[in-house]
Amino acid sequence: MSYDLKAVIAGEEILRAATRGLCAVRLASIGQGLSLLPVTDALIEAVADGSGDGAPEFQGFPGGFGKALADWSADGPVAYVEAEYFGGVGEQWAAVWDAGTLVLAPLHVDEGEPFPPAGSPISQALRRLGVASRAGEDEFSAVGLDRHRHSEAWIS
Repeated sequence: MSYDLKAVIAGEEILRAATRGLCAVRLASIGQGLSLLPVTDALIEAVADGSGDGAPEFQGFPGGFGKALADWSADGPVAYVEAEYFGGVGEQWAAVWDAGTLVLAPLHVDEGEPFPPAGSPISQALRRLGVASRAGEDEFSAVGLDRHRHSEAWIS
């Protein structure tokens, strides 16, 4: 089984305001007041500046996208997350911007690496967004990020 996620996660109102006027943008509510914005080709075309100067910590992070995320975070925290798994083995990346500043540096757990005691990169980012989890559950599961296996499935 595979799992592939590239998305922006933030409060629903933050993402609605940030993406107003952008074509082909669809949000998916994931609970706890948050929404998920899948990173699609249409979104990249709308916000990337074509500089090719993306964040080297992320796969497929287009130039100018970090500036857009920083701008979007003016009214509250915004996370960018990536996860790629195949057969239970894979990698995760995450970062959070708030008030225009990167407040959770890009975190990465490589294939075969255990998660740090603070949790997976995505769970740490979700925690910065205010996600609460119950005993025996991480933030990733608390908002149901395991509901769909691919980014596109969130908008279909």
